[in-house]
Amino acid sequence: MSAALQVTAFGLTLLSTLFLLLATCTDCWMVNADDSLEVSHRCRGLWRECVTNMQDGVRTCDQYDSILADHPVKIVVTRTLMITADLLAGLALATLVLGLDCITFFKEDPGVKLKMCYGAGAMLGAGSMLGLTGSVWYAVDVYMERAMLVSHNIFLGVHYDFGWSCWLGMAGSTGCFVASVLLTCCLYAYTATQGPHKPYKGMKRVQGSITSVGLQPQRHPQPQGRTGTSKMYAMDSRV
Repeated sequence: MSAALQVTAFGLTLLSTLFLLLATCTDCWMVNADDSLEVSHRCRGLWRECVTNMQDGVRTCDQYDSILADHPVKIVVTRTLMITADLLAGLALATLVLGLDCITFFKEDPGVKLKMCYGAGAMLGAGSMLGLTGSVWYAVDVYMERAMLVSHNIFLGVHYDFGWSCWLGMAGSTGCFVASVLLTCCLYAYTATQGPHKPYKGMKRVQGSITSVGLQPQRHPQPQGRTGTSKMYAMDSRV
């Protein structure tokens, strides 16, 4: 059961980390939702804005200014949270690989491997909160911007909606949270009921065998000279 939990958490962590990396690197956090002519497809991300011509498929991208330049708070906060979530998820994945029971690293010390799984779960929990906060922050800001334009009857030609990169960030963060629960709560509950009894049984068995060996009575050989002399005296008395 413990190995099954670890393998399930590892697969979920690997997939969620991939989702977070794709969400951070790709540029489709916002897509145009009001282009009725369907002439172009516009995506805006954390690093650049790209427009794809639907007729000939030509894609042109407008690179943002440098990181040190002034950007909207939405861009800066989402970048920071997503990059930190990526780093935590990657570090947790590496730690979890070393903590798996099927890996020979620290095979002779199961307690260390169990602590590594707990540490990976804690890092995944922190990364999931950061990634989910960044994704939801960006999505809420897009919704508020769109709602403000609609309420003021402002039409700028292109209105944006949630893109697939934003959904990937939410999915990756949720997957990291589920993996964190598996590695902390579920694994701890299982080891608390099954794990601690095995070493003590083995120790009692070893101590019992040592005690039984130590309590065996030692047989001291009787001196042969004294027995032979007593027999000689008995024969002489009979004569």
